[in-house]
Amino acid sequence: MGSIVNTQQIINGLQVGSIYALIALGYTMVYGIVRLINFAHGDFFMLGAYAAYAAFYLFNTWFAKGSGILAFIVLLASMAAGGGVALLSNRFAYKPLRYKPKLSSLITAIGVSMFLEYFFSALPAIGPSFRAFPTVLPKRQIPIGQATISNYVVIDLAVAAILMIGLTLLVKKSSLGKAMRAVSQDKDAARLMGIDVEKVIGWTFLIGGAFAGAAGLLSGMTYPRIFPYMGIQPGLKAFIAAVLGGIGNIPGAVLGAYIMGLAETFASAYNSLLGEGIAFAILIVVLLVRPRGILGEKIADKI
Repeated sequence: MGSIVNTQQIINGLQVGSIYALIALGYTMVYGIVRLINFAHGDFFMLGAYAAYAAFYLFNTWFAKGSGILAFIVLLASMAAGGGVALLSNRFAYKPLRYKPKLSSLITAIGVSMFLEYFFSALPAIGPSFRAFPTVLPKRQIPIGQATISNYVVIDLAVAAILMIGLTLLVKKSSLGKAMRAVSQDKDAARLMGIDVEKVIGWTFLIGGAFAGAAGLLSGMTYPRIFPYMGIQPGLKAFIAAVLGGIGNIPGAVLGAYIMGLAETFASAYNSLLGEGIAFAILIVVLLVRPRGILGEKIADKI
C-alpha cells in the first residue's frame, strides 16, 4: 500500500512540476536576457487558461468534443494569448524602462500583474468568480502496475516535455537561439555583431509567455476551475523553482520546478497547508545556503 501511495505521489509531483516548469522557463529566459524578474508572468498563465476556455466554446461546434484537433486549437489559443500579452507588456511597459534603474522595471512588473488581474476581474464577461473549466479531452484512468493514473497526467507530462525539448533545440541549434545566448552574455557586443537586441528580447517574451499560456491550459484541465487571480500562487512557486535551479539557467529552472512539484506533493500528503508553504521554506533555505541556485553561476549583479 505504501509503495502505491508513493508511486502516486511521485506521479502527481511530476505532473505539478511540469506545469511549474513551463512557467519557470519564462521567468528564467527573461531574467537571462534582460535581468528582469517579470512578476506579471503568472498572469500570462491565467490569460492562457481563459483563452483556452474561450477557444473551446468558440470551436466546439465545429469539431467534435474530445477530438485531438479541438484540443490542439485550444492549446494554440492558450499559447497565443500568453505570448501575445507578454509581447505587448514588453513593448509598452518594459521597453521604455530598459535602461532605467532596475528597480523601476521590477515595480512596473508588479504593476502590470495587478493591472491584468483587476482588469480581467472587472470585465462583465469574466468577473472575479470561479468558473468551471470545460472537459477539453475525456478523462480516463490508465493502470500502471498496482497504481492508476489519469490520461491528463500523461498529457501534462507529454506537452511539457515536447515544449521543453523544442525550446532546447531552439536555443542550441537555431540562429535565434544563438542570438539569445549572445544577447544574454553581452548586449553591446551583440549589437556590434549586427544582432537586433530588441527583436531578440521580444522573441524571448513571446516564447516565455506562450509557455505560461500552455501551462494555464494544462492547469485548467488538471484542476478544472479558473479565476482572474489563479496565476498568483503558481507564478510565485514557479519563480521560486527558477531561483532554486539557478535563475537565468534553463535546465536549472526545469530541475527546480520538478523538485518543487515533488516537495509540494509529498508535503501535502501530510498536511495541505504544509504543502502550500513548503515552496517558501525552500526559498529561504536556498537563499541562505546557495543563493545562486543548484545550477546557477556566481555572477555579481547590481540592482
